[in-house]
Amino acid sequence: MTVSYPHKLYNGMNARDILKRVVSDREIHLITLNRYRYNEQRSCKDLTDVIEKLNGQPKDLVQELSRHVCDESRHAMWLTDLLVDLGADIGTPPGMSYIDEFERLLDQDSYVNENQREEAIIAALAAINVTEKRGCEYFSAHIHALKEAPQTEENIKIRETLEKIFPEEAGHVRWGNRWLKKIAQKSSETQQKVEQAKRKYTAIEQAAYEAGMDIMAGAELRRLNHLVDIANTLPLWERPQYLMQYLPQTLLDPQLQKTRLQAAQRAWNRNPQDFVEKFVPMFLNGLNQPQSVKTKS
Repeated sequence: MTVSYPHKLYNGMNARDILKRVVSDREIHLITLNRYRYNEQRSCKDLTDVIEKLNGQPKDLVQELSRHVCDESRHAMWLTDLLVDLGADIGTPPGMSYIDEFERLLDQDSYVNENQREEAIIAALAAINVTEKRGCEYFSAHIHALKEAPQTEENIKIRETLEKIFPEEAGHVRWGNRWLKKIAQKSSETQQKVEQAKRKYTAIEQAAYEAGMDIMAGAELRRLNHLVDIANTLPLWERPQYLMQYLPQTLLDPQLQKTRLQAAQRAWNRNPQDFVEKFVPMFLNGLNQPQSVKTKS
């Protein structure tokens, strides 16, 4: 079976590059931790939705998903306690939401009939698996960055919290891999379904990840690239409808503009000189990044 892993950002930065910068800026560091808390909290809701749709079958999967919810709620609790101890905000994080964008790009109405139960299970497992892999990548990089940062009481407390969460997240990835492999082994037809779902949700996750990180000039066209990548994982007859459904908000997202203005305002308030010398060139440099629309099928 094909094994998919998270990709770097469009500008070539990987998780370690990003977290090294995050850890050096306390304001951004606390916002990042709050994003983790928010995502873990939302995972409980999303996993519960999957359990309710399964309606008790298959029993072993429902049982294991229930334990998964328990893990995610515990992670959210640990992160909430940590942020409260640090005097940080625990409201909805500012800026673009990775999890909101991921859910927006899902074709939520694809599997609504009882005879599509297998497809629905595969889709749910593939979606969970790819987001858990991204989480593992970030927790691992964050722990690494904290080990290299000054060993302050705060940094040690943050690292110890992430070190409690990371092994369980890695276990979730292994769990998802096992379930997808188990289903794929039923027949060549189910193997094909699993491989197609993994390609689809890997493309959706990458699009959501970059949308949550990329507010630079030209981001709209890079989002369009990702939308085409997602469409290319679908059967030919489904591609036009998917593109037409998601194209308007992809190109005209008011949240993107709001986030850009907030980031610019924050940069100006912190240091007007850095705003002119660093933020503006960084923003405009987005126009130099690759953004030609892909048309391969």
